[in-house]
Amino acid sequence: MSDISPISSLWSYFKTKRKKAYKASVYSVLNKIFDIAPPLLIGLAVDTVVKKESSFLADYGITNHLHQIYTLGFLTFLIWALESFFEFLYKVNWRNIAQEVQHAFRMDAYKHLQSLHISFFEDQNTGNLTTIMNDDINQLERFLDIGANDILQVATTVITIGVIFFIISPTIAALSFLPMPFILWGSIYFQKKIAPKYKNVREESGLLASILVNNLAGMATIKSYVAEGFEYQRIEKQSHRFSQANKEAIVLSSSFSPMIRMVILCGFLFTLVLGGIHVFEGKLGVGSYSVLIFLVQRLLWPLTRLGETFDLYQRAMASTQRILNLLKTPIAINDGDLGLTKDAFNQPIVFKDVSFSYEEGFEILKAINIAVNPGETIAFVGTTGSGKSTLLKLLLRFYDISEGAIHIGGKNIKNYEQAQLRSNIGVVSQDTYLFHGTVKENISYGSFNVSEADIIEAAKGAEAHEFILDLPQGYETVVGERGQKLSGGQRQRISIARAMVKKPSLYIFDEATSAIDNETEAAIQKSLLSLTKNQTSIMVAHRLSTIKHADTIYVLEAGSIKESGTHDELIKACGAYAGLWAVQTGAIK
Repeated sequence: MSDISPISSLWSYFKTKRKKAYKASVYSVLNKIFDIAPPLLIGLAVDTVVKKESSFLADYGITNHLHQIYTLGFLTFLIWALESFFEFLYKVNWRNIAQEVQHAFRMDAYKHLQSLHISFFEDQNTGNLTTIMNDDINQLERFLDIGANDILQVATTVITIGVIFFIISPTIAALSFLPMPFILWGSIYFQKKIAPKYKNVREESGLLASILVNNLAGMATIKSYVAEGFEYQRIEKQSHRFSQANKEAIVLSSSFSPMIRMVILCGFLFTLVLGGIHVFEGKLGVGSYSVLIFLVQRLLWPLTRLGETFDLYQRAMASTQRILNLLKTPIAINDGDLGLTKDAFNQPIVFKDVSFSYEEGFEILKAINIAVNPGETIAFVGTTGSGKSTLLKLLLRFYDISEGAIHIGGKNIKNYEQAQLRSNIGVVSQDTYLFHGTVKENISYGSFNVSEADIIEAAKGAEAHEFILDLPQGYETVVGERGQKLSGGQRQRISIARAMVKKPSLYIFDEATSAIDNETEAAIQKSLLSLTKNQTSIMVAHRLSTIKHADTIYVLEAGSIKESGTHDELIKACGAYAGLWAVQTGAIK
C-alpha cells in the first residue's frame, strides 16, 4: 500500500469524476493563457507608439496608428472578458468537484466503517476516526478547491511563457529558463522532506481529537474525581505535541518560497540585463523587450506561490493516505447471501460446539452446546468474564465463531445476510445508547416507519409511558447526547421500548434491568414476563430475580456450562446457581 502514491490511488479511485476534472483543467489552462495575454498587448502598445505605421499590427493591414490603438483596446476587452469567464468556470467546476469528492469519500469511508468488525472499533480511538472522517477529508477538499488549479496554472504559465520567450529571443529564453531544472529538483526534494512531517501532524491531530472526544463524553467522571487539572495538563501536553509537529512542517514549508524566489531572480536578471543589451545593440525591439520584462514577472509570482501550493498538496496527500488506509482495512466478517424470514425462528436456535477466543490462546467459550426452542426463554448467569455477553455477540455476528456453529432455521448464521439476521432480533443491552433526538425518535430508531400508536404501546410495555408524559414536551422531548437528560433507569426503559416496537422474532436482554431501581424492576419484570410469553428470548442477568421464569437457566463458568435447569431445579441441586441465589437473597451472610 505504501508503494502506491496517494495521488495515484486517488486518481484510480474516483474514475467517475475524471471527465469533470478534465473539463475543469481545460478551463484552468484557458484562464491562465488569457491571463498571460495582457503583457503581449502592452508590448504591442509600446511597439505601436514607437514604430507607428511600421509596427507589428501594420504587418496585418492595420496601418493607421489610431486604428491600431482601437484594435488593441478591443483585444484587451475581449481577452479580459474571456479570462474572467474562464476564471468563473474553473472555480465553479473545481469547487464542485471538491465538494463531490469530499462527500463521496466521506460516505464511502463511513460505509466501510459500518462494515468493519466490531473489534476494529475496540482497537481504535474515536477521536482519530473522527479526524479522518472530517478533518482529513476536508484537507483533500481544500487541495482540490485551490491547489489542483494552482499546479495546472503554474505549469501552463511556464510552458506558455517559455514558448513566447523562445519565439522572441531563444538566447534570452535559454538563460532565463536555466533555473527551471533547479526549481523542479528543489520541489521534488521538498516533497520528500515534508511528507513525513505532515504525516506526523495528522497523527498528532488524531490523538488530540481522541483525548478531546473522550473528555467531553466523560466530563461527569472528570468532575466527580476532581481530575480537571490532570486532564488539562494531558490535553496541554498533546496540544503542544501537535503544535510542535506543525511548527516543524511550517519551518520547512516556509523556507521553500524564499529559496524559489532567489533562483527565479537569476532568470529575471538574465532577462533584464541581457534583454537590455540586445535592445541597445538593435537585436531586440523595445516592444519585445517590454513583453519579456512583463512576462518574467508573470512567471515570477506564480512560482513563488509554488511552496504554498506544495504545502497544500502535502497536507492533502498525508490526509488522503490515512483515508485510503481506512478504506483498505479488510472486512473481517463476510456477509452471507441468504435472506432470513421470521419462519426460520419456528425451528430451534442451536449452538453447536461453539468455541471462541478474542486472542489466540485465550479461550473465552469452550464447546457450548445449547438449543433454544421456539417460544422458549433461556437465561445465562455466571460471574463476570464467564462468557455470557460474548455468546450474544456471536449470535448477532459481531464476532465470528472460532470453532463450531450457530444455526437458525437449520442453517449456519454465517450464510445469512447480517442485516437480515439483526433485523429479526430485538436487543436490550446493559450499555444503553440513546441518540441526540426526541424520545419518540429514539424509541422508533431502527423501526422508522412505525406509527405513533405502536410507539406508545411499546413505551407502556416498557413501563416508560408515564414518565415520558411527565417530561417537558412528552414524546417530543429532546433527550440530549447519549440521553444525558434522562436518568439511567429512564434510558433503560426507552431502550426496552425500542426493542419492543421492533416486534422481532427473537429478544435478547443483556442485563436489561441493570440500571433500574427495585420498584421499576418489579414492574418491568411483570412486563417482560408478558412480553416473553410464547416469544423466543435469551436473557443475561446478574440479578437472578429477573430470570426466575426462564424455561432453562445456564450457569457459565470460565467459558463452559457448569449446570443448567429451571430455577427450582437449580436451587434443589445446591450447586453454583443456588450459591448465587443465596448470596443475592441474603440467605448467606
